[in-house]
Amino acid sequence: MNLEQVGYSKSNLLFLGFNQDQGCFACGLDSSFRVYNTDPLRLKEEREFKDGGIGYVEMLFRCNYLALLGGGKCPQFPKHRVIVWDDLKKKVVMELDAESDVRAVKLRRDRIVVVLDTLIKVYTFTYTPQRLHVFETYENPKGLCALCPNSSSSLLAFPDNKLGQVKVVDLANVDKEVTIAAHEAPISCISLNLQGNRLASASEKGTLIRVFDPVTGNRLHELRRGSGQAVIYSINFSHDSSLLCVSSNHDTIHIFNIEDSKRGKQSSLTSASFLPKYFNSTWSCTQIKTSKKDVPSLCAFGADNQSVIALFADGDYFKFRIDQNEPKTEASDNFISSRSASTTS
Repeated sequence: MNLEQVGYSKSNLLFLGFNQDQGCFACGLDSSFRVYNTDPLRLKEEREFKDGGIGYVEMLFRCNYLALLGGGKCPQFPKHRVIVWDDLKKKVVMELDAESDVRAVKLRRDRIVVVLDTLIKVYTFTYTPQRLHVFETYENPKGLCALCPNSSSSLLAFPDNKLGQVKVVDLANVDKEVTIAAHEAPISCISLNLQGNRLASASEKGTLIRVFDPVTGNRLHELRRGSGQAVIYSINFSHDSSLLCVSSNHDTIHIFNIEDSKRGKQSSLTSASFLPKYFNSTWSCTQIKTSKKDVPSLCAFGADNQSVIALFADGDYFKFRIDQNEPKTEASDNFISSRSASTTS
């Protein structure tokens, strides 16, 4: 999550994002980047820069390569340049220049995906990257894009060049593509599960999250966050893809059971065909109240399905247990200001 793009400037944090399995997260600051273990919270690495800020950090699971973008009032790197950093060698090992500002970067072991305002470019992940594909997108200032990291699935999902549509491309065979008419409003969030067989999306309206089979394009679930408009900041599947968590600019994290929809709340009027779609959606089975309205946040499941981790743009960290009748806070800290945990490798 690029905090400049979402308009949050109340801390020195410029970027916040999980790695592919949410076991770690990275943050970019006005003079450094940091990598943390998610649970338990522990600072693993910190790299200081004298000349400027880091506005984007993309990890590749827990390996030594990271993709960096400059950010903040004084960017460490030009915003049109992708930097691949080797944290073992403590130096830049690769650079990719684009014709305009780069909005996001996605990594898998064999590909680098560079997201621009209306284009997505795919390169080989080699010391001399070769451009393989270019895809046109809808206007995409947030850099929305989801790349499956699984070695058995090479799916890439992004906003199509038509309003409310998501395009899914198999990078192993780009002739295999699916266009999903996901929403009527512009897309605001896209997420793929680790296995590459589920895709979730939300629109700028933020009331519905829809889950699709990314291979066929078939809609599997329609999940209702609420009735009022919201900015969706993150959507993540649990490791077994039975649950989905959603954070927004409201002070509630919603948990949906997509394996057993009976656990989700539904109106008793769902079978009435004459009523609007509002009554046909599955509501969340668990809601976590955070009391942090309008603070941008990310959420993800812990190592099991019994806990949820929430990260906030002001540096607050929470671990919630959700295996009780009511969610309970199990751990909390501030990862920006707290230096109590020693750096470990």
